[in-house]
Parts: sequence; C-alpha cells; structure tokens
Amino acid sequence: MADLRVNICGVELKNPVIPASGTFGFGREFDGIYDISVLGGVATKGLTLEPRLGNPVPRIAESRGVILNAVGLQNPGVEAFIEHDLAWLKSKTRVVANVAGRTLEDYAGICARLDGLVDFIELNISCPNVRSGGMAFGIRACDVKEVTHVAKSALKKTPLIVKLSPNVESIAANARAAEEGGADCISLINTLTGMAIDIERRKPIIANNTGGVSGAGVKPIAVRMVYEASHAVTIPVIGMGGITCAEDAIEFLMAGASAVQVGTQNFTDTLACPKIIQGISAWCDRHGVEKVSELTNTLKLN
Repeated sequence: MADLRVNICGVELKNPVIPASGTFGFGREFDGIYDISVLGGVATKGLTLEPRLGNPVPRIAESRGVILNAVGLQNPGVEAFIEHDLAWLKSKTRVVANVAGRTLEDYAGICARLDGLVDFIELNISCPNVRSGGMAFGIRACDVKEVTHVAKSALKKTPLIVKLSPNVESIAANARAAEEGGADCISLINTLTGMAIDIERRKPIIANNTGGVSGAGVKPIAVRMVYEASHAVTIPVIGMGGITCAEDAIEFLMAGASAVQVGTQNFTDTLACPKIIQGISAWCDRHGVEKVSELTNTLKLN
C-alpha cells in the first residue's frame, strides 16, 4: 500500500487531502458522518477578529457545474473558535486556520492570536481592503507582498499559507510576491468572480449581485494556475478548485501541488474526502507509486 504521508513546511500530514475553508465548518457536523481523523487536515471556516453575520440572503446560487456564494465570512470570531472548537479539532487532525481581515492590522492581530495554537495559518486575501477602497489585498502583487509580510511578521511559530485569488493579471507574479513577502506555502485557487441571473425577475439571484464561483467547472482553470504558480516559486503549493474525485486530485499533484483541498464536492457528497483519499491510494497501488509525494510536479508537457 502506498505511503500517503506528505510534509508541508515541516509539518507531516497523514495524507494530502484537506477540506477547503468555507465548505466544512469546523468539522463537527462531518464528524457525525465519518471520523474526520482520516483527513490530512481541515481548513477552518474563515475567521475574523470579531464575529461576523455575513451578507444578506440569498447568498448561494447553483449554476451548471458550479455554485456561486457570497456568504460574507459569517463566523463566530477567533475567540469563540479558540474556546469552543480548537482543542477538539486538534485532537482529530491538523488544523489550518483560514483567517481574513479588512485592514493590515486585522491580519496582524489574528495571526498573532493564533500563533502556536494551530498547525498552519491560511491567509485569505480576497476580502475587500479598506485602505484600497474595497479592492482585495490579493489583486495586486505589491499588496500581496505587503499583507504577507505583515502577517508573517506577527508569527513566530506557525507556518503561513497565502491563499491566492485567481482574479488577477498574473498568478505567477502574485505567487512570487507572496514568497517574497515571507509566505511558507501558497494555496490556490480561491473562487472566481461570477454572476447568476433569475431571468423571470431580471435580477441577480444573489443579493450581493456577484459571488465566488467554485465547483467542477473551474477545475481546468485551477490546474493551469497551480502549474504556473508552482513553477514560479520554491515554496510548497496546495492546489484546489473543482476537485470531485481522486483522479482530479492527482492532476493537481502532477501539476505541482504537494497537497490538495476539496471544497464544493463536500456539499454534493458528504463522503467526498474519504473517498478521494481511498481513490488516491488505489491509483498509486495500481501504478506502482510507493509514495504519493513522488507525484508532485511530474507533469510532462507535450
């Protein structure tokens, strides 16, 4: 049987499969369906310094092959997470704390609060940025570098993952900017920006008008961006975007990812992650792959 262990920034994961932020809560509901200790880790729901109620409803819409969401980072706040969920989640698996903010000070504050308490901090830089009049920190390379530097400066113990937005001019340039800012790892892609319309009302379905697009339909875009980003940096890459099965996950590994995150498929199939883990193991056994880590960056271009 293949060795599914992977090492990210000196932290060993029992396998490369991690549920993506915003699709798994803090894991408790899924643990009632299967033992989430089988996972490589869990990326938490996006956390902010203070509790957030999120955007008005409706804030989720389905479209062919994808979903759109504009939940707006509804969460109980970092202190509630630490008090009620962190110890339990750490007893199960590796914890990737996804964090967000609207100012540089927000990012520094939440990173300092979680430093040493979790296995990784994943920086969500797709949130509106007060300083830039609503532009996300993740759009321009200069802002990516700055917010990464601020977050990394607040950390002494915990590796920093920077989650990159695909809504950019050059994913390679932004990947390099994250590395230059001090990121220990990058993850991508976050959602694309999209719209779905109710043609009877002639209005957007989502109250926020636009939302983040995820699901199977974005996978080819995500694989291409992971390939480009992984070849622009020397730090590890975690790939995500439209993964529905083991074969999808293996594509990301071959494109340059060391691990993957599974998002929207958790809504379609609550057993998606354990099925993908089992599928990766079976694929490796059929192809004589002794260690799943050997698959990373093995794509052969035509």
